[in-house]
Amino acid sequence: MQDVGKILMIVAVLLLIVGALLFFLGDKLSWLGNLPGDIRIERENVKIYIPITTMILLSVVLSAIIWLLRKLG
Repeated sequence: MQDVGKILMIVAVLLLIVGALLFFLGDKLSWLGNLPGDIRIERENVKIYIPITTMILLSVVLSAIIWLLRKLG
């Protein structure tokens, strides 16, 4: 159970850091949801947003971070 507690504390700290970054740098990161390849459909009564490129970019960055953490640890 101690391992689960450690993992939960690490996730909480990471969420806190990401939340603070978004709070303080939100205006500077406005490009993140408007990358080429993100699908945006806007009609009279319907708005659909599918951030394909943004999700691929985030997946690559997170995979690299996890790979580095495993390599160092």
